[in-house]
Amino acid sequence: MASMEQYDFLVLGSGEAGKYLAWSMASKGHRTALVERRWIGGSCPNIACLPSKNVIHSAKVASYMFRAREFGLHVENGSIDMAGVRARKRLMVDGLVTMHLDNFRNSGAELILGHGRFTAPKTIEVTTDTGTTRTLTAPKIILSTGSRATIPSIPGLYESQPLTHIEFLELDHIPEHLIVLGGGYIGLELAQAARRFGSRVTVLERNARLAHREDHDVTDLLHKLCAREGIEIITETTIDTITGLSGDHVTVHATRNGAPFQIEGSHLLAATGRTPNTENIGLDLTGVDLGPKGDIQVNDRLETTAEGIWAVGDCAGSPHFTHIAFDDHRIIRDNLAGGHRSTSDRLVPFCLFTDPEFARVGLSETEAREQHIPYRLAKIPMFAVLRTRTVSETEGFMKALIATDSDRILGFTAFGIDAGEVIAPVQLAITQGIPYTVLRDSTFTHPTIAEGLTVLFGRPLTTPKP
Repeated sequence: MASMEQYDFLVLGSGEAGKYLAWSMASKGHRTALVERRWIGGSCPNIACLPSKNVIHSAKVASYMFRAREFGLHVENGSIDMAGVRARKRLMVDGLVTMHLDNFRNSGAELILGHGRFTAPKTIEVTTDTGTTRTLTAPKIILSTGSRATIPSIPGLYESQPLTHIEFLELDHIPEHLIVLGGGYIGLELAQAARRFGSRVTVLERNARLAHREDHDVTDLLHKLCAREGIEIITETTIDTITGLSGDHVTVHATRNGAPFQIEGSHLLAATGRTPNTENIGLDLTGVDLGPKGDIQVNDRLETTAEGIWAVGDCAGSPHFTHIAFDDHRIIRDNLAGGHRSTSDRLVPFCLFTDPEFARVGLSETEAREQHIPYRLAKIPMFAVLRTRTVSETEGFMKALIATDSDRILGFTAFGIDAGEVIAPVQLAITQGIPYTVLRDSTFTHPTIAEGLTVLFGRPLTTPKP
């Protein structure tokens, strides 16, 4: 039996929150080890956020190539080299992994590559990549095991060997016809990228609308965007069975409005949600409780039901965004230092990285109505922001919800070029209680997208009908 190795902190999984906590604790002089099964730095820099945005940007450049005449340019015999797209993505990932290894060395946190599993409440046995076994223990443990793509129990789906985002980002060829199961973030982002590279693309969505929880003006524009790009969207779809093999020939047997139909394609992409990585790591020995979907149960300080064990990021049921996992690390870090931070008052911004982008922070109109919160509305089309005209990216809109009893901003939505960037100053205003009039009266650089905030908040506010 391997001898017990004593640490001050152990971290299982090197996702965003876990790695930052390991670096932070080690840099303060605590003996800290982090166990990672495969992806150094977690999903984001290896197989998810950053690689997908890298490939999406290549698709954006491809779209410019096909629009060249619109900009007064002539591109002859333009073609897509997917092996080159993949090489660019891999080069970026290699650089990010090197950066993470440097951070481990510089912080003093020990990185252990291997599979970790609890054998007792505060003890983790690690089967390392070199085949050795180590037994680690610590009074404080962080669970940062992340999540993975969900493969639903649809007959024939597993056997068809569908792509997930991981395999999609490793393609060295253009799928002839990509069928996407799910019209969520991952499905829509990769559907548009595939279409711009030259694939025929069909998205099968179970709900009546894409992004069905968002306001109708958002979903209407999403459908318009897909139609313009030539992406086929089939809503209200129930998948019955799947036959064939993704990458060769696959058939989806489905039902819509009670009528069965079939659709055939060359590749199948499963983009139907995420499953927390909480199985087969011995959590049953720790006193850590799981929810019905397998996520680790935590309180608003990210403490699990076991003393001295915290959970962060996707595995803890936090909103599935890297920036939220980063904030999870700050909550635990600061509370360990005597602070009183909580997830309960956290504002969660998000961005869908289609082209154009859709981003929101705070309340939508739908949420305000559901919660019976009265509001005033400011709304402008993106072409009212003059920067959009200089780059021929005028599609979309901005809108903001303003309280009726004050000038507080309740929520902000941007659907257009650089939407993910322009929500940042509005988020700051919301969190600090800054009235919308401060943004209205600010002097932003001309011509920028952020300048559109002065246009938006300078328009007369309206009171929507109940």
